[in-house]
Amino acid sequence: MAADVVGYSALMQRAEEATYAEFERLKRELIEPSLSRHEGRLIKTTGDGALIEFASPLAAMRCAVEIQDDLASGSSPLRLRVGLNLGDVIVGQDGELYGDGINIAVRLEGVADPGGVLISEKVYSEVEGKLDVRFEDRGEQQLKNISKPIRAYAVLAGTYSALTERLSAAPPLPDKPSIAVLPFENMSGDTEQEYFADGMVEEITTALSRFKWLFVIARNSSFTFKGKAVDIKEVGRRLGVRYVLQGAVRTASGKVRITGQLIEAATGAHIWADKFERDMTDIFALQDEVTLAVVSAIQPNLFQAEIALTKRRRPEDFTAYDLYLRAIQQAVRSTRESLPEALRLVQRALKLDPGFAAAAALAGSCHMENVVRSYAIDPQFERKEAARLMRLALSLDHQDPDTLAAAASVSALLVGDRESEIEMADRAVALNPNSSLAWGCRGWVYKVAGQPEEAIRSFERAMRMSPVDPQQFTALTGMGFAFIELRRFDEAIVAGKKALRQNSSYPGPYRCLASAFAHLGRDAEAREAAAGVLDLDPAFTISAWIARSRISINAKLMIEGFRKAGLPE
Repeated sequence: MAADVVGYSALMQRAEEATYAEFERLKRELIEPSLSRHEGRLIKTTGDGALIEFASPLAAMRCAVEIQDDLASGSSPLRLRVGLNLGDVIVGQDGELYGDGINIAVRLEGVADPGGVLISEKVYSEVEGKLDVRFEDRGEQQLKNISKPIRAYAVLAGTYSALTERLSAAPPLPDKPSIAVLPFENMSGDTEQEYFADGMVEEITTALSRFKWLFVIARNSSFTFKGKAVDIKEVGRRLGVRYVLQGAVRTASGKVRITGQLIEAATGAHIWADKFERDMTDIFALQDEVTLAVVSAIQPNLFQAEIALTKRRRPEDFTAYDLYLRAIQQAVRSTRESLPEALRLVQRALKLDPGFAAAAALAGSCHMENVVRSYAIDPQFERKEAARLMRLALSLDHQDPDTLAAAASVSALLVGDRESEIEMADRAVALNPNSSLAWGCRGWVYKVAGQPEEAIRSFERAMRMSPVDPQQFTALTGMGFAFIELRRFDEAIVAGKKALRQNSSYPGPYRCLASAFAHLGRDAEAREAAAGVLDLDPAFTISAWIARSRISINAKLMIEGFRKAGLPE
């Protein structure tokens, strides 16, 4: 989409300040919210105009219609020309788009009627008959610097009010959890600190948007509420979100205090609230630190809120996402009974939505757990299923950090392609440095790869991301295994005991403690831990543990400790 203001230069000459103020108001209150609703990406602005990219011609058309109709029915003296084209483009190193696809849109905008929308034949063929809009065939247009004539169609004025009415209705809630981060209130009394508060919101919005299971409202829409008294229920309705994050920033005497609260919009219920106080030193480092703290707190609370919501729904109301959440509840228990139930639920989710990458990744992880825990009746089949489902998940979304991380850990434990696994794990944390799941999986990948120091760093980062995570015992166990390979047996015992306190039915901590105690010559405690291993897994043998997964690769000291503790060969 190319758009600019009709007669902007002349208007500026007559009333510069008033024209500029009105244009800024329109951008803030009309254009930016409309772009956000239709997922338009602003490529660049050109003074009184803009270039915008959309995911589809329909999205671009709806946005253009909405903007022009609102302008026509309002009191603003400004009018826009809009041109739309569909075509291949080149993405430059600066992120901008170039090529004829762009140039034609710009030239169409230049010959569009004031207040009108002119579209190319390519766009017309995609949108005709799909919207309540009438078109006028303008024939072939010879556009400046475009070698071939372009057939163009104009949207007829006054034919799309019904469409605009539907478009302006409150958007429906997405199937997945949705959140808007409202502008933080600057309570310092210093207008110069406004940029810090706004920057904080942008950083948090960007960090949350990296979680692909979240639907995050763009900054442009959220900032339309800046400086206004807000009704959270109305915000949720207007933006079509289930959750709203509010906050405030206060700076004084070289310190900054940030408060935040996460609210369920429909009920007004507070899900989470906290405050963070830091020294006001390096402003950018401070933003990074507080963003990490806020996102680390929000993410698990949001997930638990979604699970609680799923529990309240009737079975006939379940969507693929609801089934996926229920499957996660079963999968994290990791028992002989819960993993088949998790697979049943997630397979139902995949039937409803075959393109659900996260569901395919979860199914693959469940098959992997069955193999690693010796639950599998047919281990060879489950190995193949785990690998197949991970390939499927990656084919559906190879840019999702959690899918990449899960695929890397399944491959590390069952397949053995070190270079590929490390590459996937590293890419996962690069795509979302705030994902505790990605860092935890990376820890296991590096543990299996024989790099225990890097594994420990990853596990520590995962626990820092989610300090009250109910699944933290898995990271602690991985740390314990890595400490043993570094001969840091006392630290392995600390990690193993903490993991055991969190989940006494998980066999990993017992294995860690049995080996670590044995290496330190604490034989009674080693035998007690070994008995715990056999209580949870009566069929455990060292040879079977080595054979069932690749976790034993580079675990020479671990295995040596098993033998010293008296575990059966």
